[in-house]
Amino acid sequence: MTALIVVDLTPKDKEKLSLYSSMAGATLVPFGGEFVGKGPIEALHGESAFQTKVVIQFPDKDSAVKWYNSDAYQEIIPIRDQGMDSQFHIIG
Repeated sequence: MTALIVVDLTPKDKEKLSLYSSMAGATLVPFGGEFVGKGPIEALHGESAFQTKVVIQFPDKDSAVKWYNSDAYQEIIPIRDQGMDSQFHIIG
């Protein structure tokens, strides 16, 4: 069953966020991950604590969890955390 990782984020440092974004895409490839949506959000109901949402699709939950825990992704987390405040959620 397909799994999605949904990222809620607010940029803190646009330069660091740009660097992280340029590196993150390559870490998805070995796990069959692909970006399916990314951009600023507009709340239709309630208030959002974040400004932007990213949706990443994986073939299954196991692939998504393995991606997040992979050495390649873990190495860029410090850059991610300098570039944005975020929450990651998995669906599926």
